[in-house]
Amino acid sequence: MKKITSCFIAIAGLLPLTVLAQNDYVVPRTEWGQPDLQGVWNFSSDVPMQRPRQFGDRQFLTAEEIEEIRARRAAIDEASDSALNIEGVDESYNDFWIENAGIGDTVRTSHIVYPENGQLPPLVEGAIARQGMYGGDTTGEVRPVRIAAGGIGTDGPEDRGLSERCIIGFNAGPPFVPSLYNNNVQIFQSKNTAVLMTEMIHDARIVPLYDSAAEIAALSNDVRLWTGDSKGYWEGDTLVVVTRNFNGLSSSFGSSGTSLQKTLTERFTRVDEFTVDYEFTVEDPATYTDKFTAVVPMTKVGGLLYEYACHEGNYGMVNILRGARVQERLEAEGGL
Repeated sequence: MKKITSCFIAIAGLLPLTVLAQNDYVVPRTEWGQPDLQGVWNFSSDVPMQRPRQFGDRQFLTAEEIEEIRARRAAIDEASDSALNIEGVDESYNDFWIENAGIGDTVRTSHIVYPENGQLPPLVEGAIARQGMYGGDTTGEVRPVRIAAGGIGTDGPEDRGLSERCIIGFNAGPPFVPSLYNNNVQIFQSKNTAVLMTEMIHDARIVPLYDSAAEIAALSNDVRLWTGDSKGYWEGDTLVVVTRNFNGLSSSFGSSGTSLQKTLTERFTRVDEFTVDYEFTVEDPATYTDKFTAVVPMTKVGGLLYEYACHEGNYGMVNILRGARVQERLEAEGGL
């Protein structure tokens, strides 16, 4: 049943949004007359964030390339059938756990649409390019560890990534970035507020709404937050959320930068009954030589968002550190 569902999603996801969307779609309204974005939305994707260089400035795949992807996926499914009894025994995650079936606009060659080459802009001179790695070996990087996953060592929890410490989910951002699993966000609305609650680390951003961008009251520069300070307004049928005042203890994007000077602008536009177009722009002059913009379609989920109890059950961190101490003891005793 899982395979049938996955195949349907993958094939449907290869269709352009112009085919899937209803051209005469009328956006539903809340009781306050605002576009209704409420519900649980999934932002899974198998589209790369940066465009493979062979596509140049081309944003979309051709029909022939789409057919090639379909054939390749079918071959992979057939091969996995024959290896079903042995697959995943020695792997940390097998296909059962992975949630990147490519729901939505998978005809794109990349999520990044600006710069036109689909690549992240170059880093400015002196910007941090890497703050850690997977595994327990120290990389020579200095604290604080700003990346979401991985770390620089196992001397203590401060050496591990932010998601391992249950501070920020590795796909929760902001912005929301498709990853292996738990790519879900629930949107709540009231007349003067929108709430963006992610599945990973169950973080909820409470976004006060203003009449326009010019009306937004900026937070004092002295106040700094892990996920920044988000303010929003409606631009036609699009919810625009502007986030500043990041604390600099997380990366600007991916594994680069410090986020201290980052301004993030997110745009949520409902384009049909089952799809919200999510667009985000990162401007960080301390990290990148230019801004960049990405588009990630979100698909409506017919279900509930359950608690991701990271803080309440984070035995993984304890076991990582315990395992490191055992390894050190065995090495000292000549056992390894």
